Parts: sequence; structure tokens; C-alpha cells
Amino acid sequence: MQRLLNFILQNRAFFTFIALELLCTWLIISNNSYQGALFFNSSNAAAARMLKVSQTVNDYLHLRAVNVDLAQENARLRQILDRKSEENTAVDSLLIKHYDFTSAKVVNNSIHMFRNFITIDKGLADSISAGMAVINSNKAIGKIKAASAHFSVVISLLNLDEYVSADIKRTGNFGTIRWDGKDPRYTKLLYIPRHVRPLPGDTIVTSGFNSIFPENIFIGIVHKAALPANGPWEIEVELAQDFNLLQHVEVVKSLKKAEVDSIENIIIGIK
Repeated sequence: MQRLLNFILQNRAFFTFIALELLCTWLIISNNSYQGALFFNSSNAAAARMLKVSQTVNDYLHLRAVNVDLAQENARLRQILDRKSEENTAVDSLLIKHYDFTSAKVVNNSIHMFRNFITIDKGLADSISAGMAVINSNKAIGKIKAASAHFSVVISLLNLDEYVSADIKRTGNFGTIRWDGKDPRYTKLLYIPRHVRPLPGDTIVTSGFNSIFPENIFIGIVHKAALPANGPWEIEVELAQDFNLLQHVEVVKSLKKAEVDSIENIIIGIK
């Protein structure tokens, strides 16, 4: 400790110089809009590059889980192809006509906050914009909150501000998915009326009642359901996606959203 103090005292002029330089730099950035914008843009770009390197290392460490997901996705696609050949129908023709898909890599992801976000490596340069749905292997993830030229921020399903219209696939009754800020493996299905009988194991999918998510995107399965003395069902849903392992996503662009929004705005305007 004494040696450290002696070293600082011997070089106090140098350390004073460095401190004054840092202070001057901070004053210039804080009091000049151009320099401030330049600094923050540069720091954001550097942070994004560092996050990308970090995520690359993380991807390498989770290659086994990624291979499992890819194997499951290949199996699912083979089943779809077999079903199409057997039925001789174009099951995905509506999806092809109504949606575009852009694959992206996750460079940052939070799951332990009340309002969690995901950063991906695609943005405005890839025709991605706010409001687009985000999925992974037909599992719901969230929607685009904001986009820069080469990156986008996704508002996750693990976010108190995110609401998604959902169906109980067995009964066809729809409600709203909203996370309660507790366990990142579970979310809540709200507004299911008392006459419905949800069961553990029921599949929960997107309803398609909005023009963001395609219909029948897998959200999760009913973990438990309770009917209180008053009010609708209290339903806990186990999420299909383990957000802790999320590494790649697909951004879904609805080709009909502008038309739907336009006609709805016209009708609302007439009312």
C-alpha cells in the first residue's frame, strides 16, 4: 500500500494532467451538441460491436442447444412438407402472400428486469421498422420497438408493457398475454371468461386479431388455471421459448398491415 501511495505521489503531475484532460473532454461533450452527438454515436457503435463479439462467444458456448433447436425445426418442416404432399394443399400460401421474414442474430438480451428488451443485428437498412413481429422457430418473441440503420431493439414478451392477443387453441377462446414481471419462464393469459374451461396442457397461440403477428404462432402451454370467486380465469402459461437461450430470431413484416390500418382509421374516423 505504501508503495502504491509513493508511486501516486511521484507521478501526481501526470495523474493530475490526465484528470484535467478527462474533465475538459467531458465539458466539451456536455456543452456542444455536435461533439456530444458524435461522441454518443461513436460510443453506441463501439458498444454494439463489443456486444456482437460477446454474443459470438456466447453462441459458441451454446452450439449444442442451437443444434437441438435446428434439428427440431427441421423435423417440424419435414412434417409440414409431408402433410402438404399428402393433402396436396398449399398450407403456407397465405403466409407467403401476407408476410415477409428476415432472419437476425441476437446481440443483447435481458430477462431479469421488469421491462426486458432484445437487441438484434438488423435494422432500417434491412427494411425493418417499429411494430414488426419477432418470432423464433414459430414461437412468439415480441415486436420491434425501435430501429437504427443496422440494429433494432425488440420489446420482449417478458415486458410489463407488452400485450399480445392470444387463443386457447382447443376452445378457440381468445384473451391477452401479459407478463407479470416474475418468472421469465411463465406469463399470464388474461380476460378468459368464466364459462370457458381451460385445462393444463392447453396450447396457447397468437390469435391473428391484429396485423402484426401471424395467426397460430406458438406462445406456450397452460401450466395451471384457477377460477376465483369473482372475475375471469387466472391462467399461468409456460412460455414455449426459453429466453435465456435465445440466439436467433425472425422479423415478420406484415404486407397487409398498412391496408388494415388504413381501412380501420377510415371507419373510426367516420364514427
